[in-house]
Amino acid sequence: MKLVIQIPCYNEERTLPQTVRDLPTAIPGIDEIEILVIDDGSTDRTVAVARELGVHHILSFGRRCGLASAFTNGLETALSLGADIIVNTDGDNQYCGADVAKLVQPVLLQNADMVVGCRPIESHHEFSPLKKLLQRLGSAVLRHLSETSVPDAASGFRAFSRSSAQRLFLHSRFSHCIETLIQAGNLRLRIASVDIRVNPATRESRLYRSLPEYIWKSGMTMVAMVMHYRPSRVFGTLAAFCYLGILYLGLRFIFLVYLFPETEAHRTYIPSLILVATLAAFAAGLTLLAVVAEMIRSQTRLTEEVLFQLRRQSDDKEQRSNHQFESSRKRFAP
Repeated sequence: MKLVIQIPCYNEERTLPQTVRDLPTAIPGIDEIEILVIDDGSTDRTVAVARELGVHHILSFGRRCGLASAFTNGLETALSLGADIIVNTDGDNQYCGADVAKLVQPVLLQNADMVVGCRPIESHHEFSPLKKLLQRLGSAVLRHLSETSVPDAASGFRAFSRSSAQRLFLHSRFSHCIETLIQAGNLRLRIASVDIRVNPATRESRLYRSLPEYIWKSGMTMVAMVMHYRPSRVFGTLAAFCYLGILYLGLRFIFLVYLFPETEAHRTYIPSLILVATLAAFAAGLTLLAVVAEMIRSQTRLTEEVLFQLRRQSDDKEQRSNHQFESSRKRFAP
């Protein structure tokens, strides 16, 4: 059983040494532990420090591509390295490295495909009351959208089984936390959560410059992911509101004109009829969009399934090749 711990980094020369030192070197049930540093175009000595620390693998982009891209490329590299379990942690040493053992336990026991480390948000003294409220609200919304029960949806401290990592295909460029949870929920993967510890903050987040910016980016990412994974629900709901408006105006017209013909004879209903026609056009367009978007989504699901099967076939070929090599080595060994 091989574990690869990936660490996306951007200018982490100061915090990377402690992050790496805190990671476990042995875990019961794990035969190999390797560390993969993903350098997202750092302009400091992050890569040099990683080499000095003796990490097993370094993936460097040469320019900044963003956290989501670093995470995705890290998964691809970890899979190519033969990882059975992949853990993602931050380079700023936010999460307690020793808790990697707790994080991988549900995957080792085959009770989960993906595990999220949940921070002690309520007792975290570095979180302001407003941030705690926003964390609870954001996690509640994301739980509803992803149909999961993870208490800390924004946590990036996560473990993935090999098969679940092979199924993840990210489209967002902001962060992996939101999309991987929504996608995992849509794929009906088994998602677990464990309580973890956090270290004192070493720096401000580089994902956003202010809280309003984080709320905006996270909100837009949620909307984009819902439209991507459940387009018929989005457009269908909007169309339903239009149909309700048409129904209300239609019943109102019938009620006033046919039940009170004398008192309402002097009134004109042209504005209402124009509004009904407008709503009908919108409703028809949204219904068509829902059908087309669902067809596109079905095609996307098929493409993702094909890519997943290709990854599995590549694994099978590699395993057969390794088995044949070992058999030949034993046969011709003196």
